Amino acid sequence: MTFLNSRALNRATLARQHLLTRSDTSAPEVVAHLCGLQAQEPQEPFIGLWSRLTDFKPEQLDDALSGRTVVRTHMMRRTVHLITADDALAWRARHDTMLRQRVLGTYRRELAGIDVDEVAAAGRAAMADQQPRTMSELVQALEDRWPGPPRRVLGELLIAALIPMVQLPPRGLWHQTAGVRNLPLATWLERDIAPLPADDNDPVGQQLLRRYLAAYGPAASSDLRAWCGLAGLPAAIKAAREELVVFHDEHGRELLDLPDAPRPHPDTPAPVRFLPAFDNAILGYRDRSRIIDAPHLGLSVAGHRTVLVEGRVTATWTVRNHQLRISPLRPLTALEQEAVHAEAQDLTNFLDDDIEHIQLDTEN
Repeated sequence: MTFLNSRALNRATLARQHLLTRSDTSAPEVVAHLCGLQAQEPQEPFIGLWSRLTDFKPEQLDDALSGRTVVRTHMMRRTVHLITADDALAWRARHDTMLRQRVLGTYRRELAGIDVDEVAAAGRAAMADQQPRTMSELVQALEDRWPGPPRRVLGELLIAALIPMVQLPPRGLWHQTAGVRNLPLATWLERDIAPLPADDNDPVGQQLLRRYLAAYGPAASSDLRAWCGLAGLPAAIKAAREELVVFHDEHGRELLDLPDAPRPHPDTPAPVRFLPAFDNAILGYRDRSRIIDAPHLGLSVAGHRTVLVEGRVTATWTVRNHQLRISPLRPLTALEQEAVHAEAQDLTNFLDDDIEHIQLDTEN
């Protein structure tokens, strides 16, 4: 039985997430490798890509969104993600049941007695003219038939669960503050969503498993479930198990991985990295101890931007009033302060946000 300690898992995560060494691939290739980027805050993915790509320019992601190579859509955990067009079409049907269950579970009382299939059919009919609509505009087209549920609830049911939708540009473009306009995924991409195969071995789940491990492994099945929101993918894991390798963490949990995936030596130096809110490297696991200490777990779901020092969440950062402020969670050594300040200077150049001063607090 091979054990991997927290530091070994940390270095594996950093390597898979392109946070140990920046990648020289394209923005869409990194979005694909990461199985999507969490994007409910539209500007945050740009920071995530800057931290992972060599010489990343915002127009690279803008071009991918406008060129329909990458889309903004609800997927994993019913959260808005940036996902490549190919992955969105291949994976959406596998997520349909989960998306419905999450909306219906959240609004059980408000949606009691509603025939969701009828609502879905009416929504698709309303969108058949291929005209983008806001949530309010779509709800307005249906609310005479379903006057009971609150407008917001009916809108979330339609857009986040029943109809695979894309949030159209300029939403999500660099330094844009555009509202959400929706169009069905298949309409925007002019390609149909792949139907779910009738196969007990869950081939789509197997693809999700392999892709997840490539970007997040080694990981437990509970980590996979926490990342995608699906129910553990037991059939997929069973079908793929023979081609995977097995480790155990310090708590005895079974960790699955791809045989040839990178697992750097635990002593590999880790550079300072500035992460956006809701970054994949933190939220991609149920057990986040490989990258963030227990007292700071709340930061990962509260929308705080964080700084990795020696591979772990060690500070938060904000931009206000032309100042980039870094607030350490523990005292930093002189060398760590120097490295944080240097990376912060590069970040201010990237953000191009009239930042005039970098404030590195000296007390945690």
